Amino acid sequence: MLESDSAATDLDLISYLRSIPDARMRRRVRFPAWYLLLVALLGILSGCQSLRDLERFAIRHHAVLTEALSVELRRPPSDSSFRYFFQQVDVAALCVAIRDWTIAQIPGGAADLDQLVCDGKILRGSIETTAAGGSAFIAQVTLYSAALGVAISQACYATGENHERAVLRQLLGELDLEGVLIQADALHTQRPFFGSSRSRGPTSC
Repeated sequence: MLESDSAATDLDLISYLRSIPDARMRRRVRFPAWYLLLVALLGILSGCQSLRDLERFAIRHHAVLTEALSVELRRPPSDSSFRYFFQQVDVAALCVAIRDWTIAQIPGGAADLDQLVCDGKILRGSIETTAAGGSAFIAQVTLYSAALGVAISQACYATGENHERAVLRQLLGELDLEGVLIQADALHTQRPFFGSSRSRGPTSC
């Protein structure tokens, strides 16, 4: 059963997953995009580390999930179903949906945030040696609320194509954070980063 995308209007995660555009060719669509995303999220939270792990997870929980979600699917998605879908999925839209859902769980929304911590990490297994003998890798920047114990927003980037400072500026620009204290590493305390009239500038390193 395939359902059309709709705007997220509720607090449940599925309504936000439904809002993510599906770029797959319609003739090859057997599973709703939101269903694949939900199974992938549940599988990852359960320890899945590969597409085969997700396939086994989907098979193991197929009957329970389809009954609980009232969807009619003759068979669970395979590893190739996940692979094809992940090649087409709009990662930026997925990150926005997860971010908006996370903020929606906060009683006062972003207005109740008083401080956020910026944390940059290299994704394990992503480091590769370049032709020049250097290293290239995929990194992730996360805005984390220590008080709530959740990541509010995050983004990934490839070194050589972007930088942590630029990614953090992008994340901050997507949120209404008036009066929120942002804690970050010393590399973010450069004057150009705080060129906006809305910022008081760095107070310490």
